[in-house]
Amino acid sequence: MKNQNKRPRPTFPSRAIITAGMPYGNKSLHFGHVGGVFIHADTYARFLKDRIGKDNVIFVSGTDCYGSPIIASYKNFSDQKRAEHAHIDSLEDYVYHFHTLQKEVLAKYDVEPSLYASSAFGRSGEVHKAVSEALFKSLYEGGYLKKLSTLQFYDPKEQVFLNGRQVVGKCPFEGCQSDKGYADECSLGHQYMPSELIDPVSTLSNEKPELRAVENWYFVLDEYTERLEEMVTLMRQERKVRPLVLNITDEFLKKPAIYVTRKEQEKVEEDGIVFEGATLIDEPKKPSVTYEFAHLEDRDKARAQLDGAGIRYRTGKTLVPFRLSGNVEWGVPVPNTDGLDDLTFWVWPESLWAPISFTKTYLESIGKDPAEWRKWWLSEEAKVYQFIGEDNIYFYGIAEMAMLMAYLGHGPEDAGAANEINFPQLVANCHLLFLDAKASSSGAIKPPMADELLNYYTKDDLRMHFLSLGLSKKSVSFNPQVFDPSADKSEQDAVLKDGNLLTNVFNRLMRSCFYTAQKYNEAKVPDLAVSEEVLELVEKGILEYESNMARQEFHRVIYTLDSLIRGLSKYWAREMKKADTAEDDALRLQVLADAFYGVKATLTLLHPIVPKSSEYAKSYLNLEDSIWSWDHIFDPIQALMADPEVHKITEIPPRFDFFEKHSSQFETEDE
Repeated sequence: MKNQNKRPRPTFPSRAIITAGMPYGNKSLHFGHVGGVFIHADTYARFLKDRIGKDNVIFVSGTDCYGSPIIASYKNFSDQKRAEHAHIDSLEDYVYHFHTLQKEVLAKYDVEPSLYASSAFGRSGEVHKAVSEALFKSLYEGGYLKKLSTLQFYDPKEQVFLNGRQVVGKCPFEGCQSDKGYADECSLGHQYMPSELIDPVSTLSNEKPELRAVENWYFVLDEYTERLEEMVTLMRQERKVRPLVLNITDEFLKKPAIYVTRKEQEKVEEDGIVFEGATLIDEPKKPSVTYEFAHLEDRDKARAQLDGAGIRYRTGKTLVPFRLSGNVEWGVPVPNTDGLDDLTFWVWPESLWAPISFTKTYLESIGKDPAEWRKWWLSEEAKVYQFIGEDNIYFYGIAEMAMLMAYLGHGPEDAGAANEINFPQLVANCHLLFLDAKASSSGAIKPPMADELLNYYTKDDLRMHFLSLGLSKKSVSFNPQVFDPSADKSEQDAVLKDGNLLTNVFNRLMRSCFYTAQKYNEAKVPDLAVSEEVLELVEKGILEYESNMARQEFHRVIYTLDSLIRGLSKYWAREMKKADTAEDDALRLQVLADAFYGVKATLTLLHPIVPKSSEYAKSYLNLEDSIWSWDHIFDPIQALMADPEVHKITEIPPRFDFFEKHSSQFETEDE
C-alpha cells in the first residue's frame, strides 16, 4: 500500500507503560475521573496493544489510599451512611469500599487496566511500602534530602496539627484564580510554604489556626531549576509533549519573586526597606511592582521584612523544597532517620512513585521479575505515558522529573543530565467542566457520578463523546441534556452526536453489507481486488488516525473516523444505486468487496475506542483477533480468512444492530 499523503509515519516504542491519575480513596468515580483521564488512557493503551503487541503494553492505575482528605472524609461519615454500609467499621474498610467501587465503575466503561491496584492494600500495598522505603534511602544517601524546621498549622481548640485540606484560605500567588488555598497548595496545584497562605481557617473548628514549628524531610526541588529548564528545552525540540505541559512547567521555573501594589510600595520606600539580592522591575502599566530574587533564601528574607513592617504582598510561582513527610498517622511510614521518627510520607510524593510500585506488582503477578520495571520505565526502547489533569502538572512534570533525576544519580549541578534520561511523557488534559462551569458538589445542580451517566447513555456514547471534546487544547464543558434543566429537549443531545455515528451511520453500512452478502453471495465476502477509490479513502483514514493517535489528539481521531465512515457510507449508497438501477451483479459484488474492506479497517480503528462493541461486530465476520493487529491494517479482509472460498459471515436477522443505543433513547424516539 502506498503512502498517498507522503508523510513520514510515526514511530512507537517497543514497550510502553500507561498510567492514569489516581483517584482518592474517599469516593467513587465522578464524570471527570472517567471522562477527563481514564477513557483517554484506556484508549491509548488499547491502541498501543494493537499497534505494538498486547504483551508489550502495561496499563496501571489505582486508588490513592492515604492523605488527610480521606481522614477528614471518614470522620464526616454520617451515622446514616454507616447504617447503610454495615461492612464499613474502620478507616481501612472505608477506603477499601471505595477502591472496590472505583474498579466496578471502570469495568462498566470498558476501562481495563492491567492492574487497578491500591497504595494500601494487598500485594500492591506491600510493594508500595517497600518501594517508598527504598526510594527514600536512595535520595537520602545521595544527599538530595534535607531536614527543615517549618511552620505547620495547629488547631489549639482541637489540639491537633492540621494537614492538607484541613486548612482553607487564599492562594498567595499573584493572579491565582483558584477557589481555595489549602495548607501548602491551592486547588490549582500551586505550591507554597504554609506561612504564605492568606486568611487560613481550620476546617475542624472554623477558627484561625496557629503556626508551630515541626521538622520534616524535604526534597531539594528548588535546586533543580536549571536541570528542569534543560528538560523543557529538550522536550520542546522533540515536539512530542503538549504545549500545555511545557507552558505550565515554565511558569514554576521562574525566579523567586514578590509582588507589591503601588500603594504598598510607597510604604516600602517610606520605611527605607532594602531587599538583599533583589532586582526591582517596575512596568508603568501594571498595578504592582515586582522584586525578583536570584535565590529563594533572599526572597524569604524579604518576606520577613515585609511581614515585620505590616506590608501586604503576593509571591510569584517558583520552586520551593518539596515536602516528603508529615505527621498523619494514616500513611506510608518514612524510615526513622536522623532523629525524625514516626513520620509518614505526604500523599503527593508517594503517589508519584505508586505507578512504579504497581508495575512491579503486575510483573510479579504474571511470573516476571519485578526488577524488570526498569526495562519498562527507563530503557530507550520503552516509553511511559502518564495521563493526568492539568492541575497535577506541577507534581508530575516538575517534582516527579526532578526526583527521577536524583534517583538516577544526577545532581542539581550535573549539566546535561536531561539528555541522558528517558523521561515519562505527560499527557495532560484541561479541565472538564460541567454545564459550562467548574463542577462542584455544593452547587445547585450536582454533577453526576460516572455510574449515573450509564442510566441514560451507553458506554460507547460516552467514550466517543469524551474523546471528541478536545481537552488537549482547552477546557470544555460536558453538557448532558438529561442533567441540564435549561436544555432544549427538541434539540439533539450533544453527548449522542458521536455515538450516533456508530448506532446510525456505521450500523447501516454494516447491515447493508451483511444483508447484501446474504442475498446475493451466499453470505460470503467477494474475493475481489478492492477498487482504487476505496483503497485511497481507507488509507487516508488509517494514516490520519495513526498520526493523531501518536500525538494523543483524540478529538482528531474521532473526526477522522467520522470522515472515513461517512465516506464509505456515501460510496456504498452511490455505487449500489448504480448497480441496482442497472441490475449489474458484477458491480454489486465489487461494491460489496470494497465495503467489507472498509468495514474491516474501520473496526480495527474503532477497537481502542469502543472495544467490546467492536469485538461483538467482529465476531459476526467470523474472524480471529488478528484483525486488531496493525500488521494487517492494510491487508484485504481475505488475508484474515483460513479459506476465503468457503469462509462465511454469520447471517443476521432484519433490523439487527452491531452498535446498540441506550434503551432510554428508544423511549425518546417513541415519544
